Amino acid sequence: MRLGIDLGGTKIEIIALDNNAVIYRKRVATPQGDYPATLAAITKLVQAAELKVGLKAEFKAGAQPELTAKEPASIGIGIPGVISADTQKVKNANSTCLIGKPLQHDLETLLARPVRIANDANCFALSEATDGAGQSGNVVFGVILGTGVGGGLVVNQHVLCGSNGITGEWGHNPLPWPTETEYPGPVCYCGQKGCIETFISGPGALQRHIESSKDQHISSFAQVWEKAATGCVASEDTCRTYIDRLAKSLASVINILDPDIIVLGGGLSNIERLYSDVPEQWGRYVFSDSVKTSLRKAQHGDSSGARGAAWLWPE
Repeated sequence: MRLGIDLGGTKIEIIALDNNAVIYRKRVATPQGDYPATLAAITKLVQAAELKVGLKAEFKAGAQPELTAKEPASIGIGIPGVISADTQKVKNANSTCLIGKPLQHDLETLLARPVRIANDANCFALSEATDGAGQSGNVVFGVILGTGVGGGLVVNQHVLCGSNGITGEWGHNPLPWPTETEYPGPVCYCGQKGCIETFISGPGALQRHIESSKDQHISSFAQVWEKAATGCVASEDTCRTYIDRLAKSLASVINILDPDIIVLGGGLSNIERLYSDVPEQWGRYVFSDSVKTSLRKAQHGDSSGARGAAWLWPE
């Protein structure tokens, strides 16, 4: 039995895999800015999952935690960041309450077993490249468009992590080919200005829309697309601008990696116009006379991250 957990900016999802079949799934809201509450939420999800599938786990936190179960499940977790090889603490997380925290140590103590942790975009990319929307490609770039902007690179169904553990972190490159109004760009939590994430993540795109439209009564970027569909001119302008920004951002990835398939995941991947409009635009920026890269929606939806996390352990 394998458990996979996707620790996102707005939700935490757990799934249980048995012979690669999902037999249990549950989601809860991510405690905002609260590290101890995040640890508690993950622990409760694991307890609930193991009880549901009949493992009857009992955790006894303390100096020497114990686990009572017939066959304790393995646990893999995808996080919006990575574990530093130098400090063994979280780095590069857009969920900033995780940064500098010994997440792996704390969870292994609470859950009384080894835990494997990887970048959530790597987990997502592995899931989709293995048996999802990218399974027909040799080089697959998996993209997370949600609270943050992440990416994972899979070559022949193997994740490439890189020497620094940051392969695929395209969201913290500067927005390519910026216009006068886009340069130098907003300040990012990473300390730089004009990062791709500040323009095309959900919160970033919403803030850019509010700045340009002066609409203070909109609470999510999804609402912008809904209003555009009803004929709102300001919203449609924002949508067109977003498509162009995403197109040139992905074009910069294509110019370096030249992937067979790019798979979109995360909350914004549900915007259907992206799959027709972005490929129509990215040819302006790709250094080729034609673009054969395919842009696809995740086959396993926003559960792909949890599935990939479960696969951090061998079957």
